[in-house]
Amino acid sequence: MSERPQTSLSQSPKPRVLLADDDPGSCRFLGDGLRSLGAMVDTCGSGKTALARARSEAFDLLLLDCRMPAGGALHILAQLRDDAQAGSADSVAVATSAALEGAARRRLLTAGFSEVLLKPCTLIDLQRVLALVKPHGPTWVLDDGVALYSSGDATTMRALRQLLRGELALLQRELDSLSQDLVAFGDRLHRLRSSCGFCGAAALAHETTLMQRQLSRNGVTPTALARFRVALSTTLQALDP
Repeated sequence: MSERPQTSLSQSPKPRVLLADDDPGSCRFLGDGLRSLGAMVDTCGSGKTALARARSEAFDLLLLDCRMPAGGALHILAQLRDDAQAGSADSVAVATSAALEGAARRRLLTAGFSEVLLKPCTLIDLQRVLALVKPHGPTWVLDDGVALYSSGDATTMRALRQLLRGELALLQRELDSLSQDLVAFGDRLHRLRSSCGFCGAAALAHETTLMQRQLSRNGVTPTALARFRVALSTTLQALDP
């Protein structure tokens, strides 16, 4: 693990992660990496166990391998999303896989996964995954630590944030009409989530994930759209020079 971000989650409540992977090596690497970034990690090696744990407990993040005994990532998430009483019914979910075609990736995102993590991965990848979980504290709108380690240096970070500002200004103008076209809105949200990850736009990344989940389940509700609009406006203000 040579790429070690110097920013951790130690100053805020530690996110609880359920890591399900039937490969011991992958499970060890992912678990150790997430713990080094400040997360509390519970591991299991089968879909059946993962589903039982996610039903009985509330995790902040589910990291689920696509192929496991007794059900992979798609099966587990479908069961959870249909069970309103499950402790982790609305948790952020990320699928993991050693190989994935484009169509399979789109199917996972459509099913409600916030991201698809290809293995092997780096600690930077894991930091981006943890950024999908709602953080606490003053870095909620813009997390400079995440942005710096994602972009590489301050100059690149500033350039990427300026590009994001232009993207958000356009989205703000188009939001009402765009929200009427669920396919186009879904495509825009997918691109936006990636941009937010590189720029450390934590609050908007979180609301983008929730909006994607809304699209995959019920369409766009007025409450979700209003919450997304606030995060969009707040992030735009934070990006002002």
